[in-house]
Amino acid sequence: MANLKEVLGAGELTDKKAGLYRALIAEFLGTLLLNLFGCGSVVTGNVVAISLAFGLAVAAAIQGIGHVSGGHVNPAVTFGLMVIGKVPIIRGLLYVIFQCVGAIAGSGILRALSPERMEHVLGVVSLSPGVTPIQGFGIEFFLAFTLVLVVFGACDSAKPDSKGVAPLIIGLSVSLGHIIGVPRTGAGMNPARSFGSAVVMGLFDNHWVYWIGPILGGMSAGLIYTSVIGPAKEPEMSSRVYTAAATDEKELQSLRAKRKDNPA
Repeated sequence: MANLKEVLGAGELTDKKAGLYRALIAEFLGTLLLNLFGCGSVVTGNVVAISLAFGLAVAAAIQGIGHVSGGHVNPAVTFGLMVIGKVPIIRGLLYVIFQCVGAIAGSGILRALSPERMEHVLGVVSLSPGVTPIQGFGIEFFLAFTLVLVVFGACDSAKPDSKGVAPLIIGLSVSLGHIIGVPRTGAGMNPARSFGSAVVMGLFDNHWVYWIGPILGGMSAGLIYTSVIGPAKEPEMSSRVYTAAATDEKELQSLRAKRKDNPA
C-alpha cells in the first residue's frame, strides 16, 4: 500500500513542502507563453522563423520555471517521466491539465490581441494535403520521441556540465522538430499546445494524431533512454591507472623504509 501511495503521489496534495501548487502555476504560465509567442509567429509564414520562435519560447519557459516544476510545458515530456516513475501519477496528470489550460489561455490572449484577418494563422495544427492520419501520427511520434530523448540526455544528473545549457539544447530540439514537422503536420509536437489552439479556434480535425503520437513518442523515449541506452555514469578509473598508482605507492614506502634503516 505504501508503494502505491508513492507511485500515485497522493501525499503531495497536502504536503506544503512538495510545492505541487506552485509547480502547477508554473506549468500553466510556461504553456501560456509557449502558445502566445510560438503560435504568434505563425503569421510570418516562414518555417525557419516559426521554428526558432517555438524553440526560443520553450527555452525561455524552461529557464523561467524549470526550478519550480521541472519545466515540462508538454504532456509528452510529463508522460515520458511518468512512465519511468520519475513523476508521481497524480502530479503528472495535474501537470497535463494545467498545461492544457495554460495553452488555451495563451491562444485566447493571442486571438484577442490579433485582428480578424489573422485568425487563420493563429497556430491551429492540421495535416498538409496528401498527408494521411497514419503518416501524421508517425511524424508526431518521432518529433516527441526526439524531444524527450534530448530532455533526458540534457537533464541527466550524471552530466552536470550540460545543466546550464539544457534549456537552450531542449529549445533547439524543438526548433529542429518544427523544421521537419511544419510542412507536414504543422508540428504539434506538444498535445497541450495543439489543444489550446484547437479549443480557441474550434477546429479539431484529426486531433487524435496530436495526442496519441506525441504521448507514445515521449513514453517510448523515456523507456529507451533508461532501459536501453542507460543514464550517464561517472567515469571509472581504469585498472591500468590504478595498478600504476599502487606500484608507485609501494616504491615510495620502500624508499622511506630504507632511509630509516640507513640514515645518512
